[in-house]
Amino acid sequence: MIYLQLFWTYLKIGIFGFGGGYAMLSMIQFEVVDNQGWMTIEEFADIVALSQMTPGPVSINIATFIGYTVGGFWGSMVATAAIVMPSLLLLFFVLRFLFKNKENYIVKTTLSSMKPVIAGLIFVAALMMMNAESFADAGLHGSNISVIICAVSFVATYFAKINPILLIIASGLVGYLVY
Repeated sequence: MIYLQLFWTYLKIGIFGFGGGYAMLSMIQFEVVDNQGWMTIEEFADIVALSQMTPGPVSINIATFIGYTVGGFWGSMVATAAIVMPSLLLLFFVLRFLFKNKENYIVKTTLSSMKPVIAGLIFVAALMMMNAESFADAGLHGSNISVIICAVSFVATYFAKINPILLIIASGLVGYLVY
């Protein structure tokens, strides 16, 4: 019975939760703490903190941790599957529609007009990452190693067409050795 409750609870969250993991927190808290009573607010806060420290989307991490807390291994599998299922199904049907109609003039025009918007969003995300925390050694009195790593990675990716995964690994090794 707990697996069905977990599935239904996280399916609702997956369907109606918009705006990413942090926007879903209040909905998850309401369902898990207030509605179902599976844990206290303090336990929920601990799971949120743990979910922020682990890699991956916060809402999926929370679903996995709460599912494990409530129903063990299978509870974590059910909760995780339920929260991602609506997005996967929507993605499946949208992609199926796009591939089926890829030669349609409206679809082609829409997709091609989205390219500059997507490039702009990526550029803004890159600008937002250029802060003091990401480039702690930058400035007049710093060694500027992080700026050099960033510039070399850009040139190597854009002009030399080096695999970005290799550059990420190399940048991580250089950062580890330098810092």
